[in-house]
Amino acid sequence: MSRRVRVVISPFFLALFGVIFIVPFVFMLLTAAKTRIEANDLAFSLPTHWVLFENLGKALEARNYMLVAAFINSTVITVVSVTIMVVLSAMVAYVLQRRPSRSTKFVDLLILSGLIIPPAVVPTIWVLQKLALFKTIPGLIFIEVAFGMSFCILLFRAFIATIPRELDEAAIIDGARPLRVFFSVIFPLLRSVIITVIVTQSVTVFNDFVNPLYFLPGDDAPTVQLTLFNFQTQYNTQYNLLFADILLITIPPLIMFIFFNRKIVSGLTAGAVKG
Repeated sequence: MSRRVRVVISPFFLALFGVIFIVPFVFMLLTAAKTRIEANDLAFSLPTHWVLFENLGKALEARNYMLVAAFINSTVITVVSVTIMVVLSAMVAYVLQRRPSRSTKFVDLLILSGLIIPPAVVPTIWVLQKLALFKTIPGLIFIEVAFGMSFCILLFRAFIATIPRELDEAAIIDGARPLRVFFSVIFPLLRSVIITVIVTQSVTVFNDFVNPLYFLPGDDAPTVQLTLFNFQTQYNTQYNLLFADILLITIPPLIMFIFFNRKIVSGLTAGAVKG
């Protein structure tokens, strides 16, 4: 691509990025700063009276500070789920990459199926009920891990393929057991991919709306996305508080993405040449 073409195309994509990402965020911020009457118009305009902090306070206080409890629940679910995904996915990817066998192709098929085949909600609920995990945080953690493992395994496997086998062999010659080889030699080398998995899956789990709606319904253990129902009824919606709630639950993933966006790119492209 010539330099002149890049000069023409770059502003176009920057403008497209602004329309797709920045404009909706600005609209959300402006609506969250309006009074209830102004917010009901859903107009892209500056508020007559800025009441952003008042709306944020009301969103936090709604239904006995449900949003605060939801932040705690979502944080616990995210941290535990992502930790399990990182460790298990890295171990599975290491075995598949270093020790291929007759069952490897079948396992690869299962991994791809996890990315392609949509989850069956009703049978999954039935299984959770039989295990006494339905409507529980541990049950939702298992769901998040199961649905996120395939993507994580593919990332780890591609990166492990770039690590020389000589490192494994040297550790084995020194007397290291398989678990010691993995956790002492291989796992520390996966730092860039681990950061990528942590950031992408943390944002995915924290922002998940469908799985908590299906597998963790009710008000006993709400997650942040389900608090959006606090300001919506069949006949009325408090748009100013609704967008204030959305603004509050958007800030943590946004901050994480801003600080680790370069790590995400390097982790996703790791193993692109060899894998």
